[in-house]
Amino acid sequence: MSGLPSIQIGPFQRAQGSIVLPGSKSISNRALLLAALASGTTTLKNLLDADDTQVMRNALRQLGLSVTDQADNVCVVKGCGGKFPVREADLFMGNAGTAIRPLTAALAMQGGNYRLSGIARMHERPIRDLVDGLRQVGAKIEYELEAGYPPIQILAADIKIEDVVKVRGDVSSQFLTALLMALPLLATKPVRIEVIGELISRPYIDITLKLMARFGVTVSCPDAHSFVIPAKTADAVYQSPGQLSVEGDASSASYFLALGAIGGGPVRVLGVGNDSIQGDVAFADALSSMGAKVTAGEDWIEVSGVKNANGKLNGITIDCAKIPDAAMTLAVAALFAEGPTRLNNIASWRVKETDRIAAMAKELKKVGAIVEEGADYIVVQAPAAISDWKSPSEGIDTYDDHRMAMCFSLATFGPNALKINDPNCVAKTFPTYFAEFAKVVN
Repeated sequence: MSGLPSIQIGPFQRAQGSIVLPGSKSISNRALLLAALASGTTTLKNLLDADDTQVMRNALRQLGLSVTDQADNVCVVKGCGGKFPVREADLFMGNAGTAIRPLTAALAMQGGNYRLSGIARMHERPIRDLVDGLRQVGAKIEYELEAGYPPIQILAADIKIEDVVKVRGDVSSQFLTALLMALPLLATKPVRIEVIGELISRPYIDITLKLMARFGVTVSCPDAHSFVIPAKTADAVYQSPGQLSVEGDASSASYFLALGAIGGGPVRVLGVGNDSIQGDVAFADALSSMGAKVTAGEDWIEVSGVKNANGKLNGITIDCAKIPDAAMTLAVAALFAEGPTRLNNIASWRVKETDRIAAMAKELKKVGAIVEEGADYIVVQAPAAISDWKSPSEGIDTYDDHRMAMCFSLATFGPNALKINDPNCVAKTFPTYFAEFAKVVN
């Protein structure tokens, strides 16, 4: 599939089988950075091998770290004890938000000079709230082009954490994650971070806190909007746990779980389940509320068709603030539901790899869906009749957004084949997606 401008797939009627999920992107990039900042050597197992995690690995290598990829998605990182060996670097971060944001904060603590840039879309993705938070502790960060967006220059500065650090939480949880991971490096006394306004995507913060604890730093949460980092007791704040196994990617699981509902199933995903630390496992609950038959164990989830008498999913109204990535899958699953599906609190879609609300609305309309979009919501209703389903000759555009490509593979369970443009964009998080998809559909 590599390099193909488009692929033609479907139509399909049945999905069944099992999928071993790739490692979680969110866990992988956090674990890579924490392992790099820790004292000691960390062996990361089931680490995601995709564009976004390679961006982080390559950046860490440029900063003087030993990051060694081994067989079977194992990566060995020799930590630097909080001080990157290289004090000046020009780092290309692609379109990896989970890499550029926490790395920006960690670099601001180093007392060196660094430049971070990415592809054109990265230069449209906001970073102001993080920069404002870092400037509160003395960081010197300059915008190269447009204020509030990369590329940025980080200049050597004397960091002093004297007051409460405040950060907005309503654009992206990654800004808070970045501060949580970086400020322990220079916390000569306890540091309090307060979130201004709403904190979206709280489950991603919980991932950050749990991983930090694995590396020896336990953050307390006196209330829902406050986080207290303990004072450092040694030069090397983070300590390697020796080994860490990355669980499967719950966002990637959503496509196969949806297949199990619309394609009859059973489809089982292996690598996430009841013990998952990822918020996107709640996608299974959303699917169940639409009428899907869902069962789960410690590290697996299975969907076996639909329990509704009419054999169709039912439309729902749902607050998606805690499952922003997996919510995209619900938008396409709505093509196979009776009645409208309304996804609320998805304003963060606007600042992702593309404007996902606008992109999803446009492409769903191409296949015949009835769609309403707002600033922070989308309503999707299936085509009124089989004859209203369409297969656009120009294909489904994916906007260099991996999730658009993976989501619209589900639409091939309608009556028509579909052309999906730029399918290779899935390399960002799931390079083998279409090969795995082909194994379970017919």
